[in-house]
Amino acid sequence: MDFLSENVYIDAGFQHLCESVFVRLCQIVGTSVQVAFRREVADISEMVERRVADNDDVIEVQSGSEREGFRLKGSDLDYMCWLNNHRVIGDMSQSEHYYTENKTLILSDNSESPPGFTLLELLTPTTYRKVQSACVPMNDRLYISSSLFRQQTQTHRYPGSIGHGPCESGEVGGLEYDLASCFACDFWPRSASSWINRCHSWPDTEVVNDIVRNGCHFVPIGHPLGLHEHEEWRMSFSLAEHKLVHSMNHCQFLTYGLLKIFLKEVIDKQSEETNKLLCSYHMKTIIFWVIQQNAVPLWCPQNLLAGFWVCFKLLLKWVYEGVCPNFFIPENNLFLSKVHGSAQRNLFLELQGLYEKGLACLLQGPSIKSYITNVLYNPRLSICTNEDRMISEWDHDRELFKEIDEYTSPKNLDHCIKYLHTIELMIGEPLTQYQVLMLQKSTANILQSTAFTLHNMYTNTGLNKQMYIADRMSCLMLKLAAKFGFVSDMMYIAMFYCKTFRFREALYITEMIKVKLAQPGLMYYGHVDPERYTEAVGGQSWSTKMRQAVAHDIKLNTYTCYIKELTPEQQFAIQNDLGVLDIPLYVVLHFVEFLCYRHIDTTLAQTALEELQALVHHDQGLYVCDLLRDISWEILGICQQMTGNLQAALYSYQQSITQYPWNKIQNATQLRIQDLHIT
Repeated sequence: MDFLSENVYIDAGFQHLCESVFVRLCQIVGTSVQVAFRREVADISEMVERRVADNDDVIEVQSGSEREGFRLKGSDLDYMCWLNNHRVIGDMSQSEHYYTENKTLILSDNSESPPGFTLLELLTPTTYRKVQSACVPMNDRLYISSSLFRQQTQTHRYPGSIGHGPCESGEVGGLEYDLASCFACDFWPRSASSWINRCHSWPDTEVVNDIVRNGCHFVPIGHPLGLHEHEEWRMSFSLAEHKLVHSMNHCQFLTYGLLKIFLKEVIDKQSEETNKLLCSYHMKTIIFWVIQQNAVPLWCPQNLLAGFWVCFKLLLKWVYEGVCPNFFIPENNLFLSKVHGSAQRNLFLELQGLYEKGLACLLQGPSIKSYITNVLYNPRLSICTNEDRMISEWDHDRELFKEIDEYTSPKNLDHCIKYLHTIELMIGEPLTQYQVLMLQKSTANILQSTAFTLHNMYTNTGLNKQMYIADRMSCLMLKLAAKFGFVSDMMYIAMFYCKTFRFREALYITEMIKVKLAQPGLMYYGHVDPERYTEAVGGQSWSTKMRQAVAHDIKLNTYTCYIKELTPEQQFAIQNDLGVLDIPLYVVLHFVEFLCYRHIDTTLAQTALEELQALVHHDQGLYVCDLLRDISWEILGICQQMTGNLQAALYSYQQSITQYPWNKIQNATQLRIQDLHIT
């Protein structure tokens, strides 16, 4: 029989096809293990940052598909940020939960707004200038205008950023990003209370309670048909959606991924008129409704395409009716301002044409076409759905170690201690193996920041005993961090010895690092010989692999001094709200060697400079990625200027300015060019 016809039958051939697509989706979307560690690493990292945050900090969290566990090519990087000392309440009785001396309260008033939207009234004074500037008077009250707030909070984080809906959008390193400045609410909105009552079968009570307990957010965009479009705010359930996606089983998650792929590769290719009408949020809404309504009796690999087909039929129904009900507030029609009129009719006809082809419509998607045709032409093809055999050990490790390469940037010693205390408390909590690994790397990062911060506090105080104690403690912390961090974490010891004029000790460490980096099985930021890596550390614990076979770039907390020659770069990075300087490991290695040899052997100093120059000039992305070329050229220029080669330094600084401003050091570079006094 033709199991690509419109009528989907559950027979052996159909199950075979489903299994083939399941395997392909695991390759594209990820196995359940990969998706789990992506989420768990993000969870623990976010948890640490939230617990450490001060009252007047800005909280920034990742949202969108990356946070859900996807790593699809072309997906946006989505972030939400909000003022920790501002809170939205639903009614005045909720104000008793706050100490208004340190919290600015905002009242949600949705009496005149469409479902899912609201006005925000400022109840108590705010010291935040951008909020003050966004306020407008209405009916003898002060409201925060969403359109004015968007203008005020446009950070222009990277060149070319523009406003896109409630977000600031741009591109960095070939990836598009969306950043939404918003307000947090600790209470579940009354307009979404019906959702709680709908949750009989999915999600379970524990997930529902967790979602309700964490409230929602308000993003600065009004309803285009609302009475106060420029003042209204949209309710965002982004964090609740993460929890819902995380509560899916892997087959449901892969079906969600297939819907996203189908949208991008098939639906959006139908015509220019309709390719912007649907978005991945509509696909997410569909899968939520289908799961909750038990429309698919069994979500498993052998039934995957049946689940997809149910979702597709629901999409067709919604487009025909022109109604896509928001999952939390069904009265909020997500199609209202876009899917209507002739565009709606044409979109329906296109979807109906795909529907009439049955599952053969999936053949229009290049990502999975070959896996479908393989089954059609080889019906007896053996397919293994065992996820453990779908990804190699080194491929798993490569992604895992990239995921845990997060970096925190405490601003002072008190902040460092707060981080360490928070991590200490979390170690006693029930954690997954991936979260333990993330905390292990985070601890190494904090110890490094603490060591340099402590040393900087006691430098030039004239208190020899305190300086000696601080120095000894700093050395111990750096050595401890190197014992359970990456191979590259030894570089912080070398930087510390260089900073404290122990040049020979620093060079001894750099030589040790070179030996480790020369090992054939070393994984440097994802670059690795799979066979050599497996031979070297295959089967070992992740902790052992980190210490013996993994190296990443060097991250310098901009709030503390590691190498005094980089002080201007750190200062200007701070002015641009950047907490970290990101520098290629090999650039730092040659830089430290150059700084040390200048005091020991000028010939070897020149050799180190030549090695640095060759690296920066000729590397093809293996050791110096494109995003980090700004700081790499900058450091080369600094070394050249120190040797008196001003023309070469000028060229390097000019090259630095032309690179992508990842580290936001352009002002420091301009200052250095001026200091050369070359006409």
